[in-house]
Amino acid sequence: MLNFQYYTPTKVVFGKDTDLEVGELVKQQGCRKVLIHYGGQSAKRSGLLNRVTGALDEAEIAYVELGGVVPNPRLSKVYEGIRLCRSEGVDFILAVGGGSVIDSAKAIGYGAAEEGDVWELYDYKREAKACLPIGAILTIAAAGSEMSNSSVITNEDGWYKRGYGSDLSRPCFAIMNPELTYTLPDYQTQSGCTDIMMHTIERYFNMSGSMDITDGISETLLKTVMKYARILREEPENYRARAEVMWAGSLSHNGLTECGNDGGDWASHRLEHELGGLFDVAHGAGLAAVWGSWARYVCDAAPERFATFARNVMGVSADLDAKEAALAGIVAMEDFLRSIGMPVSLYELGIEPTEEQILDMADKCCLGDEITVGCVKKLKVADVAGIYRMAR
Repeated sequence: MLNFQYYTPTKVVFGKDTDLEVGELVKQQGCRKVLIHYGGQSAKRSGLLNRVTGALDEAEIAYVELGGVVPNPRLSKVYEGIRLCRSEGVDFILAVGGGSVIDSAKAIGYGAAEEGDVWELYDYKREAKACLPIGAILTIAAAGSEMSNSSVITNEDGWYKRGYGSDLSRPCFAIMNPELTYTLPDYQTQSGCTDIMMHTIERYFNMSGSMDITDGISETLLKTVMKYARILREEPENYRARAEVMWAGSLSHNGLTECGNDGGDWASHRLEHELGGLFDVAHGAGLAAVWGSWARYVCDAAPERFATFARNVMGVSADLDAKEAALAGIVAMEDFLRSIGMPVSLYELGIEPTEEQILDMADKCCLGDEITVGCVKKLKVADVAGIYRMAR
């Protein structure tokens, strides 16, 4: 068990019709003008955007709008948002959408609050010193960005997908109405469930000896998401299931499941970032496609930890020894992912990277071997390339 700090400043407003409270919540921030940031047309078609603007009008808060955020949010849209914020005197950003929209809002917040190219943050060249305050109305349970300090942006110049984290960007409030997720396609719902699980699994696989209570929270969170992911395949408008998954998404990525450990492995995420950057795949599906190959590649470095995961989460028999249990747990996880329509290989994901593309992704992942990724086993370019090949 390690020393830790747990910081969660985001005010959560959870439940039915809570999106109607946005005007008062924004007013409490004392802002003058809001950027409403959103994705495609679904926010308009559903009427959500009209409810948001109506609530802001009622609270007498000025606003401008910027839509068009796509999955794997683009740096070009971030730059557009920064210019708009500066020209319009925006001092608060309201993200209406899922993780991609919230991540884009955070990047805009950094860029609008200080001079310099915001990409320098994501390219690890400097640290943020300021960020506009951000609020979120969540429409997709997945990324956990509504309570986290992190965001991921894709630079179209080279298709680099990079993450950056700073507590400056933690949202002031997060409105979570599970009803807003009813109309999500099943693939998007299950990709979200997978992302939630992987945020938890990344932290669970650490080399510092986690706290029992943290492990227990993580194991229960994983089993809860697995239970309700299955239910949502058949009952997409099951409020209980939507609510459980939505709250799990926030808890999986607000720091709770890393208390007492070293923060976890995160190699699977780094591997997926390069897939997402190059092939524009859904994040959760990309994680599902590489996780099993990563797990097989590194499990010999932590067989007891993998065995604990297999027994406590996947229900593998306690009669198996650690190595047998570890491998059985990996298979059981892949079986679960397939059962909810997720791919467990690059082929099932629908991509067939060439050897040249594999080497390019591996090189980007490790910054040309300047860094290693992961902690269960520290991976270099050759290791990452090997995992991509296994995942084909």
